[in-house]
Amino acid sequence: MEMVNAQPAAPGAPEADWLATPLGSYLVEQEQRFFDATVVDLFGYNALQVGLPQVDLLRASRMTLRERAAPVAPAGLRSDYTALPVAASVVDLVVLPHVLEFSPHPHQILREVERILMPDGHLLISGLNPWSLWGIRRTLAGAEDTWPWQGEYISLLQLKDWLTLLGFEVTAGRMGCYAPPFAQSKWLRRCGFMEAAGNRWWPFAGGVYFLQAVKRVVGMRVIMPRWSERRRVKPALAVVPRRVRQAEGVAARATVPHDGD
Repeated sequence: MEMVNAQPAAPGAPEADWLATPLGSYLVEQEQRFFDATVVDLFGYNALQVGLPQVDLLRASRMTLRERAAPVAPAGLRSDYTALPVAASVVDLVVLPHVLEFSPHPHQILREVERILMPDGHLLISGLNPWSLWGIRRTLAGAEDTWPWQGEYISLLQLKDWLTLLGFEVTAGRMGCYAPPFAQSKWLRRCGFMEAAGNRWWPFAGGVYFLQAVKRVVGMRVIMPRWSERRRVKPALAVVPRRVRQAEGVAARATVPHDGD
């Protein structure tokens, strides 16, 4: 199994140390594989990655402008997730990796993403699945205050409901990271066969889920009146020429003979 190392994170990023571990590299490798295969087929001009700035999840995108937004480096756009300094309806693609489950305001983040996306713009989300071996590991962690076990994992069904309320249409989804969350790389390699087996035998139990959604905007609808309520057009009256009677005097003169006749 290939391990992908993330870029060093700036101090203050809670995921900085964990992403450098074997388990963190395993997660990044699965994330990178999904996003590389998905963003390459999405077209537009502006793409924004919100969160996880240590990993370039837009590297395979063909869009002209690609930027990463996060409160810390190495993000090019320093911003809070709930108030992105981006104009409304200008972004064609937003990538949202592992932001919602680690924020106290996940609804506001989704509303902000909906605001900046263009109509028919694409949203890609990755999140940790609470109904998986990773979710069990989080439960056993108890009060452990380390990333990613301190997050509030959001179920796939709940996330779909939130997206529907905001006018998104979920168009695709899949799972990944079926191997148990072992800390040692040798055990992760030995469980590599579980990736292919998981997609076939227990597709709902992946440690990470990926969702692809599209922002739908309801168009204007022209309301036509009912045919029975339309005002009937009255037929126009035809102009009939009026017959004029000849004057009696004129008729009399026409009958009087002239002299010499």
